[in-house]
Amino acid sequence: MKKATFSDFRKFENAHILLWLLKDMCWAAGFHWGGTVMIIPTVFVAIYLTWQARKEMVELAHNLAVCMWIAANSTWMVGEFFFEDATKPVAIIFFALGLLILIVFYLSQWINDSKQRHKEESTFEQKR
Repeated sequence: MKKATFSDFRKFENAHILLWLLKDMCWAAGFHWGGTVMIIPTVFVAIYLTWQARKEMVELAHNLAVCMWIAANSTWMVGEFFFEDATKPVAIIFFALGLLILIVFYLSQWINDSKQRHKEESTFEQKR
């Protein structure tokens, strides 16, 4: 089995943007079934990209946040189309999860960077 290259990954990212735009255009145009059907490939490609990025923490965190964003968008859209906009609270949960993922990631990065700087400063002071 051939290993995916960066170029292949970039093609999937670009296709994902196309799918996402089609889904959201259907939403904005009020094309209920088109938007609903577009959820499937959009979510599938988002999950695929997240899986492919799993070894690099920065990419994993951002791709997980994108998955939450798409889940939120899709939940909100389906709610507007079929449930008299009653799914917004669930969409907000998905948005919040995406934000939480990024906050935890950036906070951990900041803590790790601070520890590294402190360690380097300590090592420098010891050498003096």
